[in-house]
Amino acid sequence: MLAAPPASIATTTRAGHAALDALPGVWRADELARSPQAFLSSGHAELDPELPGGGWPLGQLTEVLQTQAGLHEWRLLLPALRLAVAHGPLVLVGAPWLPHLPALAALGIPAGQVLRVDAHSTAERLWAAEQALRCRELGALLAWLPQARPEQLRRLHLAGGANQALVVAFRPETASHLSSPAPLRLMLRTPPDRQTQALSVELLKRRGPTLDHPVTLAAPLPVWAALRQRRPLEEPHHAVDRPAPGRAASAPSSVPARQPQHA
Repeated sequence: MLAAPPASIATTTRAGHAALDALPGVWRADELARSPQAFLSSGHAELDPELPGGGWPLGQLTEVLQTQAGLHEWRLLLPALRLAVAHGPLVLVGAPWLPHLPALAALGIPAGQVLRVDAHSTAERLWAAEQALRCRELGALLAWLPQARPEQLRRLHLAGGANQALVVAFRPETASHLSSPAPLRLMLRTPPDRQTQALSVELLKRRGPTLDHPVTLAAPLPVWAALRQRRPLEEPHHAVDRPAPGRAASAPSSVPARQPQHA
């Protein structure tokens, strides 16, 4: 049987732990990180306690996986986006569907704060996302990057450090086996009981202990259903499509992604 350590050693060890705990940059793997970075409440009382810092990290990449693009993005992020647009525009890069602006406006996101970038290839989407992140006044960037490689996501993560915006990349469920530079990584699923309209959020990666059960978000507000209207994307007639004077906008301003041409 091993003897207990001398009292002097135990006291020194406790003092050392206390000194380490007092340092802002020290994090223990068995507890949620006390991130010095800025964060934004997710708006979900069930989810915030499980996120390091108590919300979505700002200036860092968050990766969200789901079975099909366009299913759960608004359901998950809408409360936080309502806060983010107070600091700058919401930029959508490669969005699979046109968001319904009247519904967004009813939920606190002004139509004038939504900008959609038409980009088809992965290279175009990454380039457009990086350009958006150079804007200091950016509120949030949502990018759909189904085929991006880990090294490309790492570059996007580093670019996010240029400002304090909410940066989210949406990826397919099949990407879960790939490595990711994102400090926070989630999987979205519909619970087996679809009639509850709840959303299951599995935390695949976070700075802290593993969470062995998904977080279930409550049923959405009825008006949120309007945001899931699957309207086909249309090619813009001009560099920027805007509604005619006196007409309410139902689709966001759209700009094509154009990378610089080199000789």
